[in-house]
Amino acid sequence: MKWLRFQGMAVVATLAIGSSLAACSSSSQPTANVSAANACWAKATSASECGGMAALVKAAKAEGHLNVIALPPDWANYGSIIKNFEVKYGISVNSENPNGSSGEELAAIKSQKGSGKAPDVVDVGPSFALQGTSEGLFTPYRVATWSSIPADQKSASGYWWDDYGGYISIGYNAGIFHNAPTSFNSLLAPQYKGSVCLDGNPESAGAAFAGVFAAALANGGSFNNIEPGIQYFKSLAKAGNFVPTGASPSSIESGQCRVTIDWTYLEAQYAVGLKGKVDWKVFVPAVGHYASYYVQAISKYAPDPAAARLWEEYLFSPAGQNGWLEGYAMPVELSSMIRNGTVNKQALSAIPAVSGTPSFPSLSQLTKAQQVIISQWPSV
Repeated sequence: MKWLRFQGMAVVATLAIGSSLAACSSSSQPTANVSAANACWAKATSASECGGMAALVKAAKAEGHLNVIALPPDWANYGSIIKNFEVKYGISVNSENPNGSSGEELAAIKSQKGSGKAPDVVDVGPSFALQGTSEGLFTPYRVATWSSIPADQKSASGYWWDDYGGYISIGYNAGIFHNAPTSFNSLLAPQYKGSVCLDGNPESAGAAFAGVFAAALANGGSFNNIEPGIQYFKSLAKAGNFVPTGASPSSIESGQCRVTIDWTYLEAQYAVGLKGKVDWKVFVPAVGHYASYYVQAISKYAPDPAAARLWEEYLFSPAGQNGWLEGYAMPVELSSMIRNGTVNKQALSAIPAVSGTPSFPSLSQLTKAQQVIISQWPSV
């Protein structure tokens, strides 16, 4: 579901900005504890407001637990990230509904308000970050590395900030195609007949929607015009190259999908998971960059306000950022980490190379593109 949640992000988004966890959870249920002792942390917009990091660590340890939701352990390396956080601080992470969706995360904040089981933090798609902000569900906070997060990938008021994401990329079976593809247009060649897959249907799957958008950008389109992407897939289908089978490890291993258009971190996971079975190579096309990121926020009603803030500080420290990188996702502070030498170079080498700074479509551009896809894709 985390995978589907990321897929659906672009389709339902109102703005593009820019995964046995239960086995790690405490068996006991926490109780709401926003007392005078942690009242300062419940309102703190930075660690410095309540005594700095040492005070934050002390307060979080006193709370003793953190409530997270919708974080599958095999998604972006969250299993290891959570375990490392628990070991480092001695704080038990309670995982609720690990296969949940962004919408369910916001619903849990509302339905469990005042309960010790309520989510302290959320990891949601960008549209849900905006929804949660507009509904007053989040509290502002700026992590110590706030300045390392690009301005267009965070709320100026501190209500949300991007965490990790990826670019649309092209993966292919190098054991079959010795003349490797180099671009979207190269996939129109006869050698790719019956080979090219999207990750679902662009009418309902965000990864596929993003794939069409990337193809549009590679073929004279823009954030204002997704139609060239639809026409590209029309040509791909006419050539017999497009296969209406969803990209997955099983469809790749079976040979149904010999080329896939998908997020970088999923393509990288395919390569690792299929090692020894399929020689899977991945690249981000030089033309047609389309990126999307997940978003972090702290619940306004977090029962563990200090632990919530310590979690965010950990995620945006080199340990947390490299944790996502080790899960083949691009952490939002990657450029800064490369500059200051804190990046895990081995993990970085496993990520498909991409140059430039990501840009993102606006609310109106996304809405228009979605409408065009829904109206034209079925017939085209």
